[in-house]
Order: sequence, then structure tokens, then C-alpha cells
Amino acid sequence: MPNRIRELRKEKRITQLQLSIELGVTQETISAYEHGKHLPSLAALIKMSEIFHTSMDYIMGLSPTEQSHNSEYYANDEQRDYLMRCYRRLGTKNKARLVSYAEGLLDSQKD
Repeated sequence: MPNRIRELRKEKRITQLQLSIELGVTQETISAYEHGKHLPSLAALIKMSEIFHTSMDYIMGLSPTEQSHNSEYYANDEQRDYLMRCYRRLGTKNKARLVSYAEGLLDSQKD
């Protein structure tokens, strides 16, 4: 199963060079990670988990679900981005359910 480094990097709109600087490795190393030629170190995986706000298992393609860090630690724009990624992965029926649920929560706050 291929890793999701490239996919997550593109979603975050960062280049290989930017990610390499964040991780303290070369751009060639990032390319090798993305193409499965080299495995990231534990330190690199931990840092990517923080950057992408997801689990190391998800990054490495070992988990089908995007388990994230506790949302209390996210900035507002990161929470929005995470919620939008989740929403986009839902089917049409579940998207409608989610919107209905959110509207119900908003209505309950009016009391």
C-alpha cells in the first residue's frame, strides 16, 4: 500500500522543498519518501503528523481512516480544513445527514 505523503502535501499546498525544510532533509529525500524508495524516520513521521494533522499510520497508508490529533490543538483554519477533507470523503447521503445534524446543533444553541 503506497504512502500518502504526496497527497497530504498537495492538500496542504506545500512544495517538496518546503516540506524538506520543515523536516530538515533534502528535497530529494522527500521525493524518495513519496515514491516509496525510502522510509521516513520516526522523527520525520512525527513531524509530518504534526504538519498534516493526521496519524502516522494514515500517512504511511497503513490505516484507511484519517485519525487526527485532538482538535483542541488546531488553529481555526486547520479545523476548517480538516472538517472539509472529512466532508469531501462522505457520500451524498451522509453529506446531507451531516448538514442536518449541524443545523440541529445550531438550532439547539438558540435556547
